[in-house]
Amino acid sequence: MEYKLATSTWDELEINAIQDVIKTDKYSMGPKVEEFEKQFAQYFGSKYAVMCSSGSTANLLMTASLFFSKKPKLKAGDEIIVPAVSWSTTYFPLQQYGLKLKFVDIDLNTLNYNLDDLESAVSSKTKAIMVVNLLGNSNDFNKINKIIENRDIVVIEDNCESMGAKFNDKFCGTHGLMGTFSTFFSHHMATMEGGMVLTDDEESYHILLCLRAHGWTRNLPDKNHVADKSNDWFEESFRFVLPGYNVRPLEMSGAIGIEQLKKLPLFIQQRRKNAETFVKLFKDDKRFLIQKEIGKSSWFGFSLIIMDKSISRKKIIDLLTINKIDSRPIVTGDFTKNDVMKFFNYEIHKTLENADHLHYQGFFLGNSHVDLNKELFFLKKVLSS
Repeated sequence: MEYKLATSTWDELEINAIQDVIKTDKYSMGPKVEEFEKQFAQYFGSKYAVMCSSGSTANLLMTASLFFSKKPKLKAGDEIIVPAVSWSTTYFPLQQYGLKLKFVDIDLNTLNYNLDDLESAVSSKTKAIMVVNLLGNSNDFNKINKIIENRDIVVIEDNCESMGAKFNDKFCGTHGLMGTFSTFFSHHMATMEGGMVLTDDEESYHILLCLRAHGWTRNLPDKNHVADKSNDWFEESFRFVLPGYNVRPLEMSGAIGIEQLKKLPLFIQQRRKNAETFVKLFKDDKRFLIQKEIGKSSWFGFSLIIMDKSISRKKIIDLLTINKIDSRPIVTGDFTKNDVMKFFNYEIHKTLENADHLHYQGFFLGNSHVDLNKELFFLKKVLSS
């Protein structure tokens, strides 16, 4: 038996969608991307969606947009709170825009913020909080909103690992000013490469549209919050108003996304069924700590944190590898242990005791849109040896 980290979510529908784009001979962002954006926003209950080339560039656009509103929400040197465990491109845009990152420890049960530490980390210097919903699991937004009550603090969400997760029956990625999503191969749905930013804020939406494509006015509505557009299409075709990027998605990715979105409810349903099996098998296994579900998780993967000091993680990983069971660290572990931190302006709030334990004693297995019952029972058998 082979237990893979991820499996393809495509069938002939996605292949046919690609062929339809090929027939048009127009591959750059176009009507298929626009239609996918509309459907994606509608599905998740947001007013606006902006597709881009990846979840990483979605985080870049989201961060950048906070600097270019009429009344900028952030400026270089401002403090933003981040969890100590997340993917690298949660942090990189924040560093690249000159923000000071305050790292806060995680809760070993949820793998999201330690809410007591988050509360004590918020100060008069705090201008924003990056909320990361890790491995499909929502943060407790009731408690976060209580912490920042009556404070002028921007909340943004990196929801790239948690498409379809909910808290209080509201989709994750829609609780803050903006939220990002990823449609990379191993995620809940796949468009080759791709990302999305959701928001209900019209000004943020217009800024995102402008930044996504060179910072020019061409893709902006005639009436917008970024620039006064003339009726002269020739003038507006190469008029630059913001220091933007070219992080547009391919038209094929939009076409694939339309088909994938139709399947997403069943994908999430099967992931949750797989999670029921995983939890039954490991909830009483004292050797490991598994992720505690907050709200309604979309179960990106299955984390195991070793709690028995006599057990060697290396031996476990070697054992899994021999038995053809794919495994990975839990995201990046404690991100502050990376060499790249020498380029950051940052501080560590209190200690990162839990992130440190996860860093050295944690690992995770993949989840999928297909039934993993046999694979999970095989995993239990292997780990029981």
